[in-house]
Amino acid sequence: MGAYIVRRVIAMLLMLIAMSMIVFLLFAALPADPARLTCGKACTPQVVEANRHRLGLDKPLYEQYAVFVKGIFAGRTYGSGTATFDCPAPCLGYSFNKGEEVTALIAGTLPITAQLALGAFVLWIVVGVSVGVIAALRRGKWQDRTIMGLALAGYSFPSFFIGLLLVYFVQIRWGIIGFEGYVRFTDDPVGWFTGFILPWTALAMIYAAFYARLTRNQMLETMGEDYIRTARAKGLPERTVIGKHGLRAGLTPIVTAAGLDLSALLGGAVITEFVFNLPGLGRLSIDSVLEADLPVITATVLVASTFVIVANLVVDILYAVIDPRVRLA
Repeated sequence: MGAYIVRRVIAMLLMLIAMSMIVFLLFAALPADPARLTCGKACTPQVVEANRHRLGLDKPLYEQYAVFVKGIFAGRTYGSGTATFDCPAPCLGYSFNKGEEVTALIAGTLPITAQLALGAFVLWIVVGVSVGVIAALRRGKWQDRTIMGLALAGYSFPSFFIGLLLVYFVQIRWGIIGFEGYVRFTDDPVGWFTGFILPWTALAMIYAAFYARLTRNQMLETMGEDYIRTARAKGLPERTVIGKHGLRAGLTPIVTAAGLDLSALLGGAVITEFVFNLPGLGRLSIDSVLEADLPVITATVLVASTFVIVANLVVDILYAVIDPRVRLA
């Protein structure tokens, strides 16, 4: 098990290095000139050249990448002479549009996105897997048809449509939940919960529908295996047969999908954050695109990509826990 984890960690580190190079090169190849974009109204060739020096864009590309990587671990300095300022580690760049370090911008928005993603994740896993198991055990009966019909309907609607319906009916028309904007849990736990319950529901309805169908299919496949009949023949309780033997054997694709879906949401649930006016990482990335704020765009892409790569590592380790045969791969 230890050797398996070491191999996966080394592969993850190599992927992170390759990903950072690719992202850096892609944004460096864009036709937009960050030095010109940050020169303001008084944009003269001298000002553009001074901005290029201040941003470190007058150096060769490999030196720019080396400085960028160094900034992540040891910080970096912008400018030269008396017109210098430090960006402490981990430095992902500096947004001259906002006049703030990119790391600080991400640190201020990532917790909001994490709360949204984790809450929705717990909700859709509990609901989706539970109703999927019920549908599989009641195959062909009204419970199965009802659950699969609702899952198909829920999976067909886009998240922004579900979010708008929830806002209109729950908040505006019925007035069940009031929402005045995002508040921190430490300031107002009740206001924090009411602010997230509808975004959680909007995301969970779509994902729960997918996981219900996936769990049903996996359970139908595993419950027909010989070892399930053997477990029943031994007189094991039905709960043990379903939970320990049936569901565990079908968890592999569910774990794969869950890890990747959660990592994607941690990178920013853009539409949901816009609908419910949550100042999360997805909102920051869209604003940076509209403002052509390249340092922020680069950093958000790196952060989102890192979540996906780390999620793959976690999924690989969970594979080894669920199915020991994977450790030999």
